[in-house]
Amino acid sequence: MIIWLNGAFGSGKTTSAYELKRRLPNSFVYDPENIGYFIRENIPKELHKSNFQDHAHWRTFNYEMLKYIADTYNGTIIVPMTIFNPQYYEEIIQKLIDNGHSVRHYILYADKSTLLKRLNKRLERGETWTKSQIDRCIQVFNTEITEEKIITDNKRMDTVVDEIAKRSKISLLPDKRTSLKKWVDRVIVLMKHIRLK
Repeated sequence: MIIWLNGAFGSGKTTSAYELKRRLPNSFVYDPENIGYFIRENIPKELHKSNFQDHAHWRTFNYEMLKYIADTYNGTIIVPMTIFNPQYYEEIIQKLIDNGHSVRHYILYADKSTLLKRLNKRLERGETWTKSQIDRCIQVFNTEITEEKIITDNKRMDTVVDEIAKRSKISLLPDKRTSLKKWVDRVIVLMKHIRLK
C-alpha cells in the first residue's frame, strides 16, 4: 500500500509521515522531493524551473521508483508530497492507481492563516516560495483534486495520524513516548526537512 499525504505547504505532511513510520512496522518514507534536488544539482542553472515538479523527468522518475518499490517491497510506502497540478497528479498518483497499485491519497487540509502560522514557526519569515503557493493549493484542493480531506487546523498531530491509520484500515503500535520525547522527535524531523525554495 502507498499512503500519499498531500496538502499545502505547512499542512503537516512530513511530520505525519514520520509519525506513521514510527508506529507502523514494515513501513518506509519515500520523499519525491529528493529527486527534485538531484535534478537541480545535475543540470545547468539555465535549465532550472522554479518548481522542480515542472521537469518531466521528476514526474517520470518518481512514478517509476514508486512503482518499483510497490512491486518489490512487502510493506507500506508513505509519501509526503504536495502535488497541486492536476496533470502531475494524473501522471503519478492516478497512474499508480490505474496500474493496480493500492494508493490511499489524503489531503491534509488547513486554512490559510493556520498554514502561515506553521510556516512562520519553520523560520520562513517574509514572503517565500512555499507561502506564495498557498492560495493556489487551497483553490485546487477545493475544486480539482478534492478527495480525501483530513482537516488539521485544530487537531493534534496524534489525532491526525490516528485518522490516517483509521481511514487506511491499518493498526498502529501504541506510542509510549513522553510528550517531551515526541516534541524533540518532531523538531528533529522538521529541521531535517526545512528546504526553502
